Amino acid sequence: MNALLTNPFKERLRKGEVQIGLWLSSTTSYMAEIAATSGYDWLLIDGEHAPNTIQDLYHQLQAVAPYASQPVIRPVEGSKSLIKQVLDIGAQTLLIPMVDTADQARQVVSATRYPPYGERGVGASVARAARWGRIENYMAQVNDSLCLLVQVESKTALDNLDEILDVEGIDGVFIGPADLSASLGYPDNAGHPEVQRIIETSIRRIRAAGKAAGFLAVAPDMAQQCLAWGANFVAVGVDTMLYSDALDQRLAMFKSGKNGPRIKGNY
Repeated sequence: MNALLTNPFKERLRKGEVQIGLWLSSTTSYMAEIAATSGYDWLLIDGEHAPNTIQDLYHQLQAVAPYASQPVIRPVEGSKSLIKQVLDIGAQTLLIPMVDTADQARQVVSATRYPPYGERGVGASVARAARWGRIENYMAQVNDSLCLLVQVESKTALDNLDEILDVEGIDGVFIGPADLSASLGYPDNAGHPEVQRIIETSIRRIRAAGKAAGFLAVAPDMAQQCLAWGANFVAVGVDTMLYSDALDQRLAMFKSGKNGPRIKGNY
């Protein structure tokens, strides 16, 4: 199979195009495929806070593969062994949570690259990523198609942001609003003016460094604000929250005293 590996999500980021995404926390391929038919540019399949196994992630990648929506996998953390697994099942774009230092960022980059450029274990002949060895020259071309995003979501990470942005191999930085606001002393209050100021400043710093800037905003007005600040890959909802709110809203139409939608600014 003489196939050229491509990553449309990465290519659009390189061009500075805005991409609108959706967070998937429902852990099912059925829901993932429904989301993929909606037309979102990208879909975050969450392995950090959603109870996804590696097989769950695999099945969701299969479910969205026929569609234009591009999958992004967030593993529970950025260990070398976990990164190896999610790359082998075919993930091309990773979002690594809780990256606080440039050293951590370099370790993550190394985990995604085959030797001599990194430490990724070699197993292409048994990996979906290489179509079980059928993609010719997979190891030679895979680096160009990988997109590596890291999450900055603590005061420590903010203090080290410039150094993280200097790490070669990092394509974008995602601001994690919930953990960041808690780390700054404003738990469950990402809308606090000081948190908002820091988010704006961080997005502008990321873009000024030539990297893509990402954000999750479940409130539409916050999503629009982040886009105005320059964020160019923004998730505008979480599937489980949208489902829950839709159920509540429908029930409220028929039963008095029931709550309507509860979407708010924090994830």
